[in-house]
Amino acid sequence: MTALFDRDGVVTRWPRKARERDEVLDHLASKFEPGRIYKETDVTGILSGWHGFGDHALLRRELFESGRLGHDPRSGTYWLIEKG
Repeated sequence: MTALFDRDGVVTRWPRKARERDEVLDHLASKFEPGRIYKETDVTGILSGWHGFGDHALLRRELFESGRLGHDPRSGTYWLIEKG
């Protein structure tokens, strides 16, 4: 782990560098189970437990925009996109 994480793996800050952002997003994506559908509140709960800077909405959006989480706006659900 780098200075982006505490000793428990909790993200301590949102990085400026793209490479570090990818590291954080990969780490957070690993907290989601393949094949499971999550409600937005579940995603928020998971993310809230793995970062210490109070912006779960930023993280949820970044996970979606980076192609790590899928999202259905009609149902408000999310799922992990597995990389082949």
